[in-house]
Amino acid sequence: MCGIVGYIGRREAYPILIKGLHRLEYRGYDSAGVALINADGKLNVYKAKGKVADLEHAVESKDVSGTIGIAHTRWATHGEPNQVNAHPHYSESEELAIIHNGIIENYAVLKEGLIQHGYTFKSATDTEVLVQLIEYIKHTDKVDLQTAVQLALNQVVGAYAIAVLDRSNPDIIVAARKGSPLVVGIGDGEYFLASDATPIVEFTDKVVYVGEEEIVCLERGKELTLKTIGNVVKTPVVKKLELTLSQLEKGGYPHFMLKEIFEQPTTLATSMRGRVNVEQNNITLAGFIDNKEKFLKAKRIIITACGTSWHAGLIGMYAIEEFARIPVEVEYSSEFRYRKPVIDQDDVVIAISQSGETADTLAAVELAKSHGAFIFGICNVVGASIPRAAHSGCYTHVGPEIGVASTKAFTAQVTVLTMLALMIGRERGTLSEERYLQIVAELGKIPDKIGEILKQNDRIAEFAKTFTYAQNFIYLGRGYNYPVAMEGALKLKEISYIHAEGYPAAEMKHGPIALISQEMPVVVIAPQCGTYEKVVSNIQEIKARKGRIISVVTEGDEIVRHMSDYAITIPQTEECLAPLLAVVPLQLLAYHIAVVKGCDVDQPRNLAKSVTVE
Repeated sequence: MCGIVGYIGRREAYPILIKGLHRLEYRGYDSAGVALINADGKLNVYKAKGKVADLEHAVESKDVSGTIGIAHTRWATHGEPNQVNAHPHYSESEELAIIHNGIIENYAVLKEGLIQHGYTFKSATDTEVLVQLIEYIKHTDKVDLQTAVQLALNQVVGAYAIAVLDRSNPDIIVAARKGSPLVVGIGDGEYFLASDATPIVEFTDKVVYVGEEEIVCLERGKELTLKTIGNVVKTPVVKKLELTLSQLEKGGYPHFMLKEIFEQPTTLATSMRGRVNVEQNNITLAGFIDNKEKFLKAKRIIITACGTSWHAGLIGMYAIEEFARIPVEVEYSSEFRYRKPVIDQDDVVIAISQSGETADTLAAVELAKSHGAFIFGICNVVGASIPRAAHSGCYTHVGPEIGVASTKAFTAQVTVLTMLALMIGRERGTLSEERYLQIVAELGKIPDKIGEILKQNDRIAEFAKTFTYAQNFIYLGRGYNYPVAMEGALKLKEISYIHAEGYPAAEMKHGPIALISQEMPVVVIAPQCGTYEKVVSNIQEIKARKGRIISVVTEGDEIVRHMSDYAITIPQTEECLAPLLAVVPLQLLAYHIAVVKGCDVDQPRNLAKSVTVE
């Protein structure tokens, strides 16, 4: 969602900014723009609806010179996607230009006040209100840009990551954040600014993560300065960026999503490395060990997340309740934060987010903390807001996930939750040592078993062509595989734009069975474990109504395979680990259907990778 790039230094800024915008395309956006101050002190703003390539085309004959600039990709919130609403936004005098991620909630009140002072507005955005406010304060109070930004943000209610240029001072970029990520890269006599590290990695591995309600000044030829909007001076903490350029390239794959699906044997092995010791049959999660008493004394565990992470949380609920015998509730973060939940000091709240910046989940974390709950974060991005806000946690360590539809992050989240459930169960004595050792040994085999599933990719690609006609899909699963059914349906919806729903298989008779016909593909997750016989009965009910069956079955299962129009096999495994295998064919199925339909797999319409607004 919305991308920020900035540069100040000796080099020409435009090529760096454009390259950065391309790196941020995975976040999802509908327009793009750039602002540059040239050698004559002119502040040029160019923007275009559509892709970064459209912006490049629009500026082909324009002056894009200058060694200072900011750039943006916008995902529309206030105002439709068009050139006028695209960022950057000028102030009324065109003295200032701003880019902004987030939402200014009280923009209407601020706008009315500015109108009374004679300001006019060209766009429908909340962002233009902010830049006008900064200019008004700068002129009225006769202060410098940094002070004007600081005073303006003290009047703002909402979330933001902003960067501001001032044509009267072409040697400074002022940036600030609250609830939306911002990182500064430190080079040799130059600074880089971005909403995440992907545009920076090519130029430096030294970064400063801007904290909540902090303002940073990137001034040419001077040290980085940092202070809060409350005017408390902070010392910037420089960290080494653990990210490589090769991780951001497709590596010969046609799409990032396919690359990330195929990376899962490696990423899960990496996620388990140093944590699962198969030789010693042991699991070690430092975040649990250091806070063991919090989990052992917990009367309840609440898992809060959104989208794919919520599906991972449901699987975590099954595992924790089975192994640790602690009641677990799984909450949509967007609902949890607003429904006045009952939370106390004996609760453990597990917050799951790939980016660590999901606005609703971050707000849920803050709510739970205010009630005294212990917060355990599961996140992929080091240094993100949720792990910083949590008391403890665990990184998934799968590397950057560029495809908007999450794949490798999901399997890593499920893996971490499974490891956590096993550790809690063992420490509580609710999981026998024999059973614990069996599952740990099998967990170590999962990466290789996913590798076996991926060998069916070409066959899945071939039969996926059959289903591009479909307008609706039903996905069915039971037990641990019910959340997998929902995740498979979500993947298909996200990237192929085919309506799909995931249901518990037994619930089919309570409504969805009315939809079954020759035109309705039904994906059934039916590994030989748990409630296998019940799922076979559900398949028979579908076949009796001439439904078309795509099944995910255990290797050697001839019963379901013969009942299916198409069957994808997975290796035998423990029931609690079956989701890690069963989801992979569903990822591939969604991917290949979307490709045949000609959809933009990595950047599906209307979606954003990191949802940093409500």
